[in-house]
Amino acid sequence: MKILFIGGTGIISSGCTQTALERGWDVFLLSRGMAGAPYPGATHLKGDINNREHCRALLREHSFDAVVDFLAYTPADIDRDADLFTACAMHYVFISSASIYKAPFATYPITEEAELGNPVWQYSRDKIACEERLQQVVSESKFPGTIVRPSHTYSEFYVPLPGGYTVLDRMLKGLPVIVHGDGTSVWSLTHSRDFAVGLLGLLGKPETIGQAYHITTDEQLTWNEIYRLFADRLEVKAEFIHLPSTVISRYHREWGESLLGDKAYSVQFDNAKIKKMVPEFGAKVPFKQGAREIVAWFQAHPQRQIVDPMWNDVMNRMVSDWKVFSDPLSNMT
Repeated sequence: MKILFIGGTGIISSGCTQTALERGWDVFLLSRGMAGAPYPGATHLKGDINNREHCRALLREHSFDAVVDFLAYTPADIDRDADLFTACAMHYVFISSASIYKAPFATYPITEEAELGNPVWQYSRDKIACEERLQQVVSESKFPGTIVRPSHTYSEFYVPLPGGYTVLDRMLKGLPVIVHGDGTSVWSLTHSRDFAVGLLGLLGKPETIGQAYHITTDEQLTWNEIYRLFADRLEVKAEFIHLPSTVISRYHREWGESLLGDKAYSVQFDNAKIKKMVPEFGAKVPFKQGAREIVAWFQAHPQRQIVDPMWNDVMNRMVSDWKVFSDPLSNMT
């Protein structure tokens, strides 16, 4: 197949690019820049997707079996894509998000037909608006669009925790780490290589047009287990401090929104629909292995062991305030 990825080198899309290349597909990546050309064999089209006329010129000589946009976040982006790709793509896939469902959830597992709505997180509301606009375009102009809803997807070069590598650095230095709630809510972490199998299996199939699909792992872990797996891989005994998500939001608004609008709730997604359409799909990378890969990758790339002072400052303030609150005698003189 000849495919175009808008993006193609990010957390979710990197696994898709690598897997497509391994299958011998003709892969094109449209992005503003690609330092070091990390995917030999892929054709890089250098351009800003928001510059329509420049992209139209780049695409003039091409037609694609499928186009996947990993970088669409607003309905205007959907309109832009419909304008650019109607004439040159047989299939279009919009990468949405599983954070669009209304929580707390009425039933488990969560299916693609569950009620949508996220009053807390603007990111999720924008994704809902994108889906609604795409369905309208599909209905009115027969644009061949499909929706994919990943949950929390990671790769070996990404630490899927608030603060990223800074959290691992704190564990290594014996500094306390903040975990939301009591750490017992259940979560889903999907490796990008597993996600790639599901996504690529959908491409070029006309029966997927107008449909939405989960692509997530079936593995369920508590947040305590997720943090402990990293500590185990680092061979350290980490100290976890549990704080309510509402408290965390007072210190860091965006972190709070991602919790109260998504990660504070237990999830279990129904993947029956993607498995029926793509029988070869099945999340085969348990997070125990994924955490090992992440730690190994950062150990092999010390230049990417970037500690964010802002995240350290936020967590240190939380820890300091928590210690005062949890030990009233410390306030006495």
